[in-house]
Amino acid sequence: MMNLPSRRTVLRAGAFAAAAAALPARALAAARPDIGVSAELFPLGSVSLLPGPFRDNTLRTHTYLKFLDPERLLHTFRLNVGLNSTAVPCGGWESPSTELRGHSTGHVLTALAQAYASTGDTAFRTKGDHLVAQLAICQDRAATAGFTTGYLSAFPESFIARVETGQQVWAPYYTLHKILAGLLDMHLLAGNAQALTVLTRMAAWAGARNGRLTYAQRQSMLRTEFGGMNEVLANLYQLSGDQAHLTTAQYFDHAEIFDPLAQNRDALNGYHANTQIPKAIGAIREYHATGTTRYRDIAGNFWEFVVGAHSYAIGGNSNGEYFKAPGRIASELSDNTCESCNSYNMLKLTAQLFRTNPGDARYFDFYEKTLYNHLLGAQNPNSSHGHHSYYTPLRPGGIRTYSNDYNDFTCCHGTGMETNTCHTGRIYAHSGTALYVNLFIASTVNWRGFTVRQDTSFPETAATKLTITGSGTFELRVRVPTWATGAQIRVNGTPQASVTPGSYARINRTWSSGDVVEISLPMALHRESTPDNRAVQAVRHGPIVLAGAYGTNNLQSMPVLQPSSIQPTSTPLQYTASASTGLVTLLPFYKIYGQRYTVYWTVASEPPPFIAHYPFDGNANDATGNGLTATLAGGAAWTTGRSGGAVDLSGSGAHVVLPSGLLAGAMAFTVATWVRLDTVTTWSRVFDFGSGTGAYAFLTPRSSAGGTRFAITTNGAGAEQQINAPAALPQGVWTHVAVTQNGDLGVLYVNGLEVARNSALTLRAGSTTQNWIGRSQYANDPNLDGAVDSFRVYGRALTAAEVANLHSTGT
Repeated sequence: MMNLPSRRTVLRAGAFAAAAAALPARALAAARPDIGVSAELFPLGSVSLLPGPFRDNTLRTHTYLKFLDPERLLHTFRLNVGLNSTAVPCGGWESPSTELRGHSTGHVLTALAQAYASTGDTAFRTKGDHLVAQLAICQDRAATAGFTTGYLSAFPESFIARVETGQQVWAPYYTLHKILAGLLDMHLLAGNAQALTVLTRMAAWAGARNGRLTYAQRQSMLRTEFGGMNEVLANLYQLSGDQAHLTTAQYFDHAEIFDPLAQNRDALNGYHANTQIPKAIGAIREYHATGTTRYRDIAGNFWEFVVGAHSYAIGGNSNGEYFKAPGRIASELSDNTCESCNSYNMLKLTAQLFRTNPGDARYFDFYEKTLYNHLLGAQNPNSSHGHHSYYTPLRPGGIRTYSNDYNDFTCCHGTGMETNTCHTGRIYAHSGTALYVNLFIASTVNWRGFTVRQDTSFPETAATKLTITGSGTFELRVRVPTWATGAQIRVNGTPQASVTPGSYARINRTWSSGDVVEISLPMALHRESTPDNRAVQAVRHGPIVLAGAYGTNNLQSMPVLQPSSIQPTSTPLQYTASASTGLVTLLPFYKIYGQRYTVYWTVASEPPPFIAHYPFDGNANDATGNGLTATLAGGAAWTTGRSGGAVDLSGSGAHVVLPSGLLAGAMAFTVATWVRLDTVTTWSRVFDFGSGTGAYAFLTPRSSAGGTRFAITTNGAGAEQQINAPAALPQGVWTHVAVTQNGDLGVLYVNGLEVARNSALTLRAGSTTQNWIGRSQYANDPNLDGAVDSFRVYGRALTAAEVANLHSTGT
């Protein structure tokens, strides 16, 4: 949240599960089906949490929702329309003098609706119904109070005039979005018809208010944070079919943000992060409402940029609430990193993109990373009311701080309530007769006459077990995480076909009650380097970030870690290690609270001479041991290689995603690989290491001049330095190609022989954030149609003899 004035009855398991299973997804069928959706997430009432950390967090939040006094939340709404209120005012961001007052009531409505939908406990619905009824009374007095009919807020309508005319005001549409969204959730999840009436009147007010503005006036207004106005209005359009709501949603399409994203340009540097993330959520919902692929591309490109170039090891993003330059991570560690709202909204976006393309396992790889390493630990386990953290500090010696009952009410306090009442909604998904298992969380799901129970203590144990109740045929699709090298699946004890990390394993069979599916998920210890400084690293056990526990020691500098000293203890996920500060215990970051910590360590200062090697023998692992695992995307598959396996790229979106910053800090390099072209297409890419169309280093099999070209630039296409071969790479045969740079000399080799050079290659690749095999930084360039094997990256220039040896030995 921007422009801050300052920062800052437990249900029994049986009842919890039984009530949840009985509830419908929504109170009213939507008038319009979503376009471009290939899988659906489950309604909250179809999934129940079993004992575990997520259920613990959920129950603490449930207790808080029952504790909250609705009259205190309604106080400023009533005063705003001239009604008497004797309630004690709330403090913090809900105080009567705070311009953002009223936003928390929207969060509470959503949380109450989700809690009711998940449990069937009518106490949640009753409190939500009371809030809605009282808000309706306030809305009915809009004209009496001097406001426009339909207006509903805890602040006067003059705040809207201020944002329209460019005056300073704290994000009024942000607050209205929360109220609109809360009303919609009370209608859809709790069956409250009055909520829809109040919501529709508010939406009509928003349409009339914005419809009278010019396009230029609206675009100027959109520079002030407005939450997910486009999202909630698109959702209302889908529900009602009323075209007016879509028109109003599109009034909130912010061209300054959308245009670069549509062009696949990362222009996020310097923008307030959580102002932009809801815009992308709105874009994907506008795609689902209209089928306009530009919206889909905006949302998808935004996700790629934030995940690939703006996210920390814990999955969170932003420093001081703002996006920084792509790849700036090590240089952006502070007490104000990783606003919790950002991660909450990134997971909302991720879930919608998954619905659009459920075959891409990267979505729930990222979801898992952020959920466990950021949001699970953002709630204070010592608080019976589930108090929540705003920032998650990532500077060495940082410590989490938390909200309170009535004198905080920050945006993250609100999204914390929403986070911890919707955990059941994304564990599973379905498509036709296929059931997806996205997350390894102890739970049950009811679907098509089947009950699937997932028993697991993941990540404490590296496995999960699914027990099927019911008989019939369906396909089980289990996410095999990118980090789970060596994963195995057994059905009733019988091993299944080999599984590929970074994909969904498929088991299609006729099931019988009592069938058991066991999934082993081996978790290895890895270190994750930051793109801008390979010496700064985080330690992971599988997907779980391990932080150094430092008690009351407020570190003044980043500790130096000795990687060889890291040793496991008898406690799962717990290690000891030697650091410059002495012996230190490494714990899962989500378990560290009430003490200081460090997530990042100084480990090494120079890139290794052999940075990464991808044999592609059925996985995308890095064979050097440096832990730089790649991922397959866009339908990339496995095929027979030059030696062993290879990655098969179809030419229609398939590519390989390599880690960020592969050549960060390298003053010399070599990239060498085997490639077999099924089609020789101009401007396709063997590889492209870059951060968008302004900075990249690529190799194309054929440029517009007709020959193979290596090009590097830090200032767009017009400033490229090139190595141009006289001929294109051949079609239909395995060809070895290599590029080296040493000083200002760049050399291009084909089949072990030099074919071109440039002695004025003065540029360096640097800390690139979008490193791809088979895909270009330019969205209109074709993808590679062929196969790639034994892809190697060195932090030095191989000699001509070494390149020739790679070709002659077939490696």
